[in-house]
Amino acid sequence: MSRKSLLGRTALSALVASGVMTLVTMAWPVVPASAGTAHAQPGKGLVGVIVEPSKLGLTTGMTPVYDFVLSAKKSVDMTMYELVDPTMVSDLVADEKRHVNVRVILDTNREASRNGTAFRTLTAGGVRVVWADTAYEATHQKTITVDDSESLILSANLTAEYYATTRDFGVFDTAPKDVAAIEAVFDSDFAHEPVKPSDGSDLVWSPGSQAQMLSVIDGAHHSLSIENEEMGDSTITDVIVAAARRGVNVEVTMTRDSSYDADWSAIVSAGGHVHLYNEGYSDLYIHAKTTIADAGFSDQRIYVGSINFSRASMDDNRELGVITTDAKIVNDINVVVTGDYSDCTAATDCSNYD
Repeated sequence: MSRKSLLGRTALSALVASGVMTLVTMAWPVVPASAGTAHAQPGKGLVGVIVEPSKLGLTTGMTPVYDFVLSAKKSVDMTMYELVDPTMVSDLVADEKRHVNVRVILDTNREASRNGTAFRTLTAGGVRVVWADTAYEATHQKTITVDDSESLILSANLTAEYYATTRDFGVFDTAPKDVAAIEAVFDSDFAHEPVKPSDGSDLVWSPGSQAQMLSVIDGAHHSLSIENEEMGDSTITDVIVAAARRGVNVEVTMTRDSSYDADWSAIVSAGGHVHLYNEGYSDLYIHAKTTIADAGFSDQRIYVGSINFSRASMDDNRELGVITTDAKIVNDINVVVTGDYSDCTAATDCSNYD
């Protein structure tokens, strides 16, 4: 969803005084040079990572996303919660004008006003664009499929004003079962018809994603690194707490929102660690949704996609993510998440928690 409003200085001072958080000193993580560069390898599965924001060429930025859309020879299918990027809209229209079959689904329940300009421009350019089915609380999915052979699954909205400051990830997926499942759901959602999504090889769909999200957390034996924009689902929090209590090194990196104080306090009280960026006073906003279990170990797993740790995101929205053991995907994203965590000032002394 849209980034939450900025915290005022008075509110921020109160939060710091509460002991739940301290101010952050911002630095930028170094990302492997290969991140985000490998895709267009049909049948190879998850083959590359997108990292936002870009910084001094160390992270990939949006250029690979634009290039991906413009690489289409036959078709582009996009499902997007927010599309407020004139460059992307122009690229989609350009594809249509060179006889690529372009179809777009845009959220309407929450983002109709922000998506209105893109909807009108795409329609005028000959692109087939529809408002998402209102049966979902929100169509929060962010996915692009090119030529029925490769999909890009994102946590990021295509909202240009946030690219420079908002942490997000995406993965390129060429696994035939995944791409076929994504396209089957797209066809049904485009027509506003019911569908039972297939998980393909790696996929996690909402509504109904909670069990898969829990499996990643509950399966951690050594470490658990989490970035998410939202919390608030007590079942998820309880499983994170249980991981910390059994000795898993739990590290949570988020942007400060007092709505989740109880969740963070429970995690810290159990021995976990929570690092929080201060919106409005930091150069980075955590919009990513990723959970990494046991990075570097033989049983490592990662979830990445559009699904937040909230009831609505798991139970009521149309969402999409992936769970994989792929070592390159785990490593490339873990480097960034570890850097974001380290760049935050910790709230680790739980003696002051009520």
